[in-house]
Amino acid sequence: MPEVFVYAIEGRSIEQKRSLVKKITDAVVEDYKVGPDAVSVILIDTPKSMRAKAGVLLSDKS
Repeated sequence: MPEVFVYAIEGRSIEQKRSLVKKITDAVVEDYKVGPDAVSVILIDTPKSMRAKAGVLLSDKS
C-alpha cells in the first residue's frame, strides 16, 4: 500500500488540498499500477514557527 507524506507550511485551502490529494493519488495509481483504495496521502501542515531554514525560523523571516 503506497503512502505519500506531504509536509507544507499551513495556510492552504481545503480546495487546494483536495486537488493535490487527487493529483497525487492519480499519479500513484498510474505509475504503481494499484487501485486508488490502496493509496494513502497524508498532509502534514506545519506552522511557520515550527520550521526553520538556514538556522532561522520561518516565522522570523519577513
